[in-house]
Amino acid sequence: MSKRYAIIGASKGIGLELAKQLSAQGDEVLAFNRTANEPGGLAKLSTFEFDAKDAGSFPAVAGPIDGLVYCPGTINLKPFHRLAETDFVEDFNVNVLGAVRAIQGLLSNLKESQNASIVLFSTVAVQIGMGFHASIAAAKGAVEGLTRSLASEFAPNIRVNCIAPSLTDTPLAERLLNSPEKREASAARHPLKKVGEPGDIASMAAFLLSDEAGWMTGQIVHIDGGMSSIR
Repeated sequence: MSKRYAIIGASKGIGLELAKQLSAQGDEVLAFNRTANEPGGLAKLSTFEFDAKDAGSFPAVAGPIDGLVYCPGTINLKPFHRLAETDFVEDFNVNVLGAVRAIQGLLSNLKESQNASIVLFSTVAVQIGMGFHASIAAAKGAVEGLTRSLASEFAPNIRVNCIAPSLTDTPLAERLLNSPEKREASAARHPLKKVGEPGDIASMAAFLLSDEAGWMTGQIVHIDGGMSSIR
């Protein structure tokens, strides 16, 4: 039986890859993007405008939703002494408050489903500690806390899990991978000696949404080329 999923940030990167995977298996995709751009070539697609930075009202949606994936994020890498308070505020607003707005905006729809799932995104930098990541790691650490808290509060009817990837080849990471030298150095930092691809992360998100992950909630899943656990 096909399902109905909401993806916040489905126009590119991991969100777009996930939308393609879900559409290919016959599911309906509700794409919430900052602009009206539609992911091309997807069947059973509805689009809505939503800016993760905007504290305004969330678009109204009718009917049950079986899963919500919040993809917007930031990569704000600076030495701590160069980080302004506004950097911390912006990272928190996009990564945490944007997710809160989306979940609150669609919570009644998720409750209409018999077995709903929420997937959020953290970063490997929360687990291992990385220089120049103070602002983004602080925000993503809050996302991990939000994941566990909501998993407890929403059980047993809504599962909440989080994926913590390492560097992935998406438009958000373009400036970190925009030369062969940068790409090679980034790959070398991972035990598997390669940079993640959007499909690697999207496949895990699709699994967490599915009934196959029906006994998983409150988990932080590390899809990071081994960086968080082996040397």
